[in-house]
Amino acid sequence: MDSYNDSEMALDDKASANPALSGANTLEGVVGLEARTPVALLYRRINDELEVDEVPWRPWLLSAQQLSEAPGDVTHLDGTGHCWLYQFDGEDDFHSARDALREAHAGIVAYPSLQRQFLISTGITFFKGMAFDGPRRMQIDIETNALGPRSPGAKCLMVAVSDNRGFQEAVAGDEPEIFERLNAIIAERDPDIIEGHNFYSFDMPFLAARAEACGAEMRWGRDLSLPCFGQERNMPFGGITRPYIPVHIQGRSIIDTLLGVQRYDVARGELTSHGLKDVAIQLGIAPEDRVYLDAKNMERLWREDPERVKAYALQDVYETGELARIVMPPDFYVSQMVPDTYQANATGGTGEKINLLLVREYLRQRRALPVPKPGRTVTGGYTELKRTGLIERVVKADVESLYPSLMLSRNIAPSSDTLGVFLPLLRELTRRRLDAKARKAATQGAERTYWDGLQASFKILINSFYGYLGTNSLFNDPDAAERVTLGGQEIIRAVEAELERTGSSVIEVDTDGVYFQPPREAVSEAEEEDYIRSVARVLPEAIHLAHDGRWKAMISLKVKNYVLLGYDGRRIYRGAALRSRADERFGQQFLTEAVDLIADGRTEEIKALYMACLRRIHRGELRPEEFARRERVTEKSLQGRSLQRAQKALQGAERGEYVRLYRRLDGTLARLEDYASDEDREYLEDKLYKFAQRLAPALEDRFELLCPSPRGPIKQELDGQQSLDLFS
Repeated sequence: MDSYNDSEMALDDKASANPALSGANTLEGVVGLEARTPVALLYRRINDELEVDEVPWRPWLLSAQQLSEAPGDVTHLDGTGHCWLYQFDGEDDFHSARDALREAHAGIVAYPSLQRQFLISTGITFFKGMAFDGPRRMQIDIETNALGPRSPGAKCLMVAVSDNRGFQEAVAGDEPEIFERLNAIIAERDPDIIEGHNFYSFDMPFLAARAEACGAEMRWGRDLSLPCFGQERNMPFGGITRPYIPVHIQGRSIIDTLLGVQRYDVARGELTSHGLKDVAIQLGIAPEDRVYLDAKNMERLWREDPERVKAYALQDVYETGELARIVMPPDFYVSQMVPDTYQANATGGTGEKINLLLVREYLRQRRALPVPKPGRTVTGGYTELKRTGLIERVVKADVESLYPSLMLSRNIAPSSDTLGVFLPLLRELTRRRLDAKARKAATQGAERTYWDGLQASFKILINSFYGYLGTNSLFNDPDAAERVTLGGQEIIRAVEAELERTGSSVIEVDTDGVYFQPPREAVSEAEEEDYIRSVARVLPEAIHLAHDGRWKAMISLKVKNYVLLGYDGRRIYRGAALRSRADERFGQQFLTEAVDLIADGRTEEIKALYMACLRRIHRGELRPEEFARRERVTEKSLQGRSLQRAQKALQGAERGEYVRLYRRLDGTLARLEDYASDEDREYLEDKLYKFAQRLAPALEDRFELLCPSPRGPIKQELDGQQSLDLFS
């Protein structure tokens, strides 16, 4: 990793900082916060030394109604809406006033997070003046002999630790010794950020449970306090959510790179797995001498060759640190602008980030916050699938930042933004992103990485402005949101029409992009780019159409579900039809091999592939791990109908724990480790047929011939084949 000076690469334009974007307080080096009352503790890293500042502050809330009696001070802000600002001497008074206002059914803006309240009211943000490796980042990974901390005989075998200052150690011994040494390392190395892969759902709850079981304590806080676990939440990204259980460690940020890589991969769709080992290989960060071990046999391996297990674990933390450098910089640099902690920004929704920027600026200017407008359904973007099957020579044209560009060019903003903050914020973010992209293109090494992370953080915020309009947020405006989507439809339909008029065959249109087969005369990438520039002449000057990729072929199945076949042999899967991590392994394997056959023009061979898999299921030749599903134990799975089917399998399981389940002949679910040659083979045969049906649009009228239903005439053939095998 190249070294560089953080001060040379702080957020650009520091001399003329925009308080609406970065906060009015220019305090640098904030790496931790504990918002106690009446004094908050700010942890700052200056020249790699930690300083602790005490900052007086008061909790606050805003209300649309004034209380006759309030425990704090009240100020009337300019304007209407949430115009009464209450400030309190302590947290108890804040809670009392909030409860009273709720009982009075008054509209309020009251953040339960004291950290968020502090950052909004002071204008301070995390990491000003720092690049990604400026804070001390520590990585932790555990090796265990069980998936659940309360399984019989469960224990933590070893903990691997590293940091971005060159430290690494494999901590071993009995469990009390492990926790004692781990506490000492954290106190000595004093990390600002602790990173782990699947850290929220596995490592932290496992460690906490084992510490309790052996009478040890995890004194990881900067004040030597214990970790505190919250209620299960959902992390939103790309239109989906992922559940996690947050953990708070006093004065430090906890980052789960599993959630980070899941959000990173939403737009790309290039990773076949989000597990650490697979991601490290696919992103090119796995060490050349990487050790791979079977986690199911970890206790035996630990007894037989502990040094090899230590090497394996230390490579885990190395990969975690390198992965964080790839997937976490956008959230890191967002935290230099948005008034929330790094940990909260890394797990929160993008729309809420826009809300926090607006709330902070309105409070700074002592202006009332609006009451949200009534929600309604807003017309969406134009999406249409026009061709399916295998299509050769595919290009994508993309309207760059379509919705933000429309909002800026047509001055579309929420009508409740009386200060006129919304569009200037969007314009400044857009300017800064273009500047960061230009600097990225002109630099190399660590500096290039810095500018790439910075431009990605700007992009996250820019792309959130439209979505914010249509939510139930303070400054929402469904009418403005619809003007944006209707304008977007107008633009993308113009692109589609011009492509078809000039000889292209459109495959799929999706909001701001078009996949198409270009005319025969556009063969090289340069010719494709020239062609797209000619198409762009039909668009307004402020709207930019770009060449966004080219592929040897595309397997188009349904809207937003396709496979892109690169000229370099790479496959990019988009949509859950072909690549869902919830699918059983045998189905994933079948789909992958079938896609390869379609791509190679060997579609007829799919029948042999399908029948071979069907026979393996029918004969009971699938290995249990091929048909077991990895399921996370949630509140829903522990109650109602879901529990009835899996009641025995989930006995002793804890919320957040992962278990591998399969379906038995009686329809119930059992754990993989309890497998007794009792899988429901008819269910698995039907499941294979459903996997195959995902390919039906590409196979067209040949589908039933290539992938016949196991409940049709083919059943007799399967039964006969089984009898021959039994009596041969």
